[in-house]
Amino acid sequence: MIWQVDYFTSQTGGQPVKEWIDSLDLKLQLKIFRAFDLLEDFNLNLKEPYVKPLGDKLFELRIKDSKGIYRIIYFTHTKRRFMMLNGFMKKTDKTPKKELNLVPFPLSNTYLNDKKKVQMRGRFL
Repeated sequence: MIWQVDYFTSQTGGQPVKEWIDSLDLKLQLKIFRAFDLLEDFNLNLKEPYVKPLGDKLFELRIKDSKGIYRIIYFTHTKRRFMMLNGFMKKTDKTPKKELNLVPFPLSNTYLNDKKKVQMRGRFL
């Protein structure tokens, strides 16, 4: 069965990673989509330098270009999906805690029905 990249959708209908990617220049978007292709092709076997585990079932997809280093935080869903949760430009050696705080938590809530709020660490979507 084929793995697929999917975007987290908030209760309000927003897709933070998709919206972030759309705000980037075309060259960087193409690099990100190439990284998505690698993730779909190699799925759980894709390792560094492309993917790094963050703990708590979270991973970061790593993209680099001449302007900087970019990360997309995701988790693997049981329906063979990579759920993209948050994207950002990395400015320090470690993944900023503020970016991890934007990840929906607990992750199991991301596929509950629309009537339930998805709690984020520190805020609701």
